[in-house]
Amino acid sequence: MIRSSALLAGAAALAALAAPVHAEEADPAAIVGLQFAVSGNHKGVRASGAKGICLKGTFTPAADAASLSKAPQFTKTVPVTARFSMGGGNPKISDKTKATTRGFAMRMADPGGDMTFVIISAPVFSTKTPAQLEEFLKVRVPGPDGKPDADKIKAFAAQNPETGRQAAWLNARPVPASFAGTDYWAVHAYTLTNAKGDKTVAKLKFVAADKAGLSDEELKTKPDSFYADELKERLARGPARFDLVAILAKPGDPTADVTATWPEEERQTRSLGALAITGIEPDATCDAATFDPVVDLPDGIAGPADDPMFAIRSPAYAVSLSRRSN
Repeated sequence: MIRSSALLAGAAALAALAAPVHAEEADPAAIVGLQFAVSGNHKGVRASGAKGICLKGTFTPAADAASLSKAPQFTKTVPVTARFSMGGGNPKISDKTKATTRGFAMRMADPGGDMTFVIISAPVFSTKTPAQLEEFLKVRVPGPDGKPDADKIKAFAAQNPETGRQAAWLNARPVPASFAGTDYWAVHAYTLTNAKGDKTVAKLKFVAADKAGLSDEELKTKPDSFYADELKERLARGPARFDLVAILAKPGDPTADVTATWPEEERQTRSLGALAITGIEPDATCDAATFDPVVDLPDGIAGPADDPMFAIRSPAYAVSLSRRSN
């Protein structure tokens, strides 16, 4: 069910905070406040994903998707509301920024329960606990000169080396030529349950059908905001397509650390279906509701019970929605 107000989002936040998974490690409001401070305290925008574009599409399940999950989205084609975005709370961030994730939020609607994902263009997140995220942000808050303290950032990175994995991964790859030209990962480990009660732990990945990156020379020719126009031109020619793939866990794969990768080339994969982004929607379609990947999951798929970064999402998103709605 779509939450169309900050009040309902706040109720979801309270429910998430009551969960036993370490949401108490850090204050969601403090984290959101720091996200805004790092990005320049812009008004009326998201704490992360401030610059983005709202979309519509459809999801069609693979023929045998129901053998892994009994979620209704894996039994029939369903409508999708989605949003591509640039990471961070700066609505003026350049699309050419390299060490920033591209975001992809989506809600696959069904009367039996919506399925919502908030995914990024890297297989890992920047921090593994809410408390670590809070410290990660604190050292990046600009000082009186408008710049963060480089020595503080360096010291934090030395004490928390795992927090550099995401940036290293992004810097080792070209800037995507399009929001639709890169893969996206739901970095958490999900449990899929079929009608027989069989459970499968997997990470989920949306694989772009038309991947493309920009060389340094190509990047120089692009304006700071080219993704929206590129996407409009692309969708005028036909849908942007992604395959949803389940990367199946092996015993010992970490499920509580989103800074750790599973070696995909060594894991079995299963196709769950095809996502087609077909058009652009007014911003209001996406702005009125929270894409909540914690609360909005139907029977047949569940987020991790041992991952504190999953639990913190719901209350943090609710705080962000409240701030930009008031």
